[in-house]
Amino acid sequence: MLPNSLRLVVTVTTLALSAGSLPDRVDALSSEIPNWLQKHIGTGDGQIAPIVLQRARELYREKLRQGKVRNPCYLAKDATRPSTSGNGNPGRRFYVICEAQKSFRAVSSGYGNGRKLQRANFANGRQCAKNFSNAEGSKLTAGGAYVTAETRTSFKGYFSRGGQTKPFYRTFLLFDGEGETSNARERAIGGHPAVFLKWQCRFKNPQSKHADDKGFVPYGRLVNYTGGRSNGCTTWSQAASQEILTLVKGNPTTLYIYPESKDINAVAKAVKKGKSLTRAGVYWNAACLQAIGAPKFWPKSTLQPIINQWRDSLPKHPPLELPICK
Repeated sequence: MLPNSLRLVVTVTTLALSAGSLPDRVDALSSEIPNWLQKHIGTGDGQIAPIVLQRARELYREKLRQGKVRNPCYLAKDATRPSTSGNGNPGRRFYVICEAQKSFRAVSSGYGNGRKLQRANFANGRQCAKNFSNAEGSKLTAGGAYVTAETRTSFKGYFSRGGQTKPFYRTFLLFDGEGETSNARERAIGGHPAVFLKWQCRFKNPQSKHADDKGFVPYGRLVNYTGGRSNGCTTWSQAASQEILTLVKGNPTTLYIYPESKDINAVAKAVKKGKSLTRAGVYWNAACLQAIGAPKFWPKSTLQPIINQWRDSLPKHPPLELPICK
């Protein structure tokens, strides 16, 4: 649930600032945008901010011209929006747009949670993202251009449901990036359902193809974090994941994630100078900007050495062995 203070921010700030915090006003958008899509443009729940749509369309059209994609739909994400909407439901900040079918859908999505290290604190709260980076191991979201790639499905362990013990598999959609996001594969950045299996113990199941050399398999409980934080990947609800994965399987498309480093730095500069976002010609979700104060982009060149040093300082321990299930 949204804290009462943040609900007030969502209600009051959005009404007061949403119309004035957008550099690309609805009435200034290209006339090429069809009427049915223009009604989905805005800062309200389930709408897409003008600049996010503009860049997502430009990326999609560019890749169409290059022959990199043929999918009739394209994807976008606004990581400046809050995790929870005013009604307490997961905030909708991921978009599936199919212009030929006149289809627009907004669903929830997670952003990177970051880390809190001794030399640098780049952790994000549960409601709004403040920190962004393209550094490997940062567990942060990096905005920019991506194209969806192949999927990989992996076994995570066993869990119980309806009195039965079942294997849990999760499909991961890889992203290929460019520019600041070109290391997406190195970072293992992609999309997947917002659920993981928290291991608790192991049990003997030598018949399982997933059993170890001693015949054991891991067992745990499913944790659903729809609309919450991730390790830097784009996450969706299980229902939305199925639709998105089906849409792009064997038929890649573009994904544009906002904000990029240039946007983050411009917003931070405007905040520091006490300048309105309207006058600065930049965009950030009003409620989240109120909550975080100012965003920060941590470039790979700055953050990677800090992360590498932290990793090197970790004590060496033998692999943990799960207890036997009772």
